Amino acid sequence: MTKQELIRAAFAAREKAYAPYSRFKVGAALEAKDGRVFTGCNIESATYTPTCCAERTALVKAVSEGAREFSRIAIVGAAEGKVNTLVTSPCGVCRQFLYEFGGDGLEVILAKSEEDYLEMTLGELLPIGFGPANLE
Repeated sequence: MTKQELIRAAFAAREKAYAPYSRFKVGAALEAKDGRVFTGCNIESATYTPTCCAERTALVKAVSEGAREFSRIAIVGAAEGKVNTLVTSPCGVCRQFLYEFGGDGLEVILAKSEEDYLEMTLGELLPIGFGPANLE
């Protein structure tokens, strides 16, 4: 899958977001090392705390389907009805959750559009991350 196709999948996932409170919709497309792609969107709750981010939704779907190793994730977000002007970066909880399965080398694509995006590793977003190796 090309980067543009992964970004497109993230945009399609964003359309399914349930964000009646913040009106900020996020979509993610997570590519497993075996080539499967799992998408997720943010799902809000009126009590806010149980809200689930798009990145975690995609990862939970992937793990529940047996995927455990991932190569990259594309993330897009914008206020409802608005055009992206800034990239949407994963929150701290999502960074930690992604680190569990992707480690330092997970490629992260933060996109405004299919042509306008930043690429970095999860290690750059979460330096000195805490993962399974820390518990050995």
